[in-house]
Amino acid sequence: MKKLEVTIANIAFEARFEEAAAPQTVAAFRAQLPFTGKIVHVRWSGEAVWIPLGDKDFGVAYENHTSYPAPGQIILYPGGISETEILLAYGGVHFASRMGQLAGNHFITLTSNLDKLPEIGRRALWDGAQEIRFEEK
Repeated sequence: MKKLEVTIANIAFEARFEEAAAPQTVAAFRAQLPFTGKIVHVRWSGEAVWIPLGDKDFGVAYENHTSYPAPGQIILYPGGISETEILLAYGGVHFASRMGQLAGNHFITLTSNLDKLPEIGRRALWDGAQEIRFEEK
């Protein structure tokens, strides 16, 4: 079985897909692997970073959705009243946009190096966009 790894700003995190809780989201995202992008600090949601994805359509609806992801949880907002995005919580989060509260599908959980998450947030806030890569190894 392949292991999921998420690398942000050259810091590697082991992770797991939440296949039982969000099977459609996991399948849609897994089809995109390896997935690369840039994270930036959120504007309205609190202590999190996000990957803005514009009108990208993963073809999924809500499943295992939350507005309050815990540190290390990654959610996919499939679009609707705001643009499609992937969000990673590193601290307290109330997921929102300028349109108000949102909910995203919790589909990945980081399982290692959680103590390094605040550093990711600091880098994105003070140093700007950071590289992110999702891959199965």
